[in-house]
Amino acid sequence: MASSSDASASHGSTPESSESGSATEGPDRRGRVRLRRAAVMAVPATAIAAGLMILTAQGALGVQFAISGMPFTVTATELNGTGFEQFGNLDNMAEDSPNAGDTGGQVLVVTSAIKNATLTKLCQSVDLGGTNLLITAGSGADKVQATNLTTDSTELSGDAAFDNIEIGNDASTLSKAGVQGNKGVFSQQADTVHIANLRQTNYATTAAVFKLPGLKLRFSDQGC
Repeated sequence: MASSSDASASHGSTPESSESGSATEGPDRRGRVRLRRAAVMAVPATAIAAGLMILTAQGALGVQFAISGMPFTVTATELNGTGFEQFGNLDNMAEDSPNAGDTGGQVLVVTSAIKNATLTKLCQSVDLGGTNLLITAGSGADKVQATNLTTDSTELSGDAAFDNIEIGNDASTLSKAGVQGNKGVFSQQADTVHIANLRQTNYATTAAVFKLPGLKLRFSDQGC
């Protein structure tokens, strides 16, 4: 749900070069790189459903905290939401995070915002290396409920349907979910969204209210 050909260094610094006199550069591990511009694929339904390119120009944070840099999987048999928005974004890890790798501590994501959402059979798992932290909820008659829900994803798949969708908005003008991106960022929004067989790879999630009936947290050999 990313092409980095337009990426360049920012914050007034450039990656350090290889030792002088070296004929070739080694792998690109030359310090912290800040992505200023990147083209990412906005996927409203599946990895092949849309083909919408989002230009993120110094994208606003989808969340207002430093991410761990560890991705987690979220699945649901069904998601229904009112007030849907989606736009390209950048998330930042804590300074000197051990998970930064060659990214400079940044992850290119697609932020999806939903004003009100219900999810059936929610599953969330984090791979801890040899075991998974597994959370499940909403498997009974009561569904998971969330208000002002945002997810920052690198992958999203499912079977989706939208009502009154608008594609190509400037992200700073979005109004359906009360979240805005930066000016000049390609985005889309809709009155409602329905996604069956939802699967996401996320780096961050926020919600004003998150109700998890039948919550179970445990360690497991398998993730979602």
